[in-house]
Amino acid sequence: MTTQLAFDLIMIALAARVFGADALALLRRLAAAGVRAGVSEMSRHEREGGR
Repeated sequence: MTTQLAFDLIMIALAARVFGADALALLRRLAAAGVRAGVSEMSRHEREGGR
């Protein structure tokens, strides 16, 4: 393992530790928005007499 690779892995681990909770909250919000959009699309499709 080169020192550059070790440095990159340490920086990734540090970033995950620092921003982990915020990133997880953001992913949860994005997933919820995707679900809402999908349900909305399904409802719209049914109202328009979809297949």
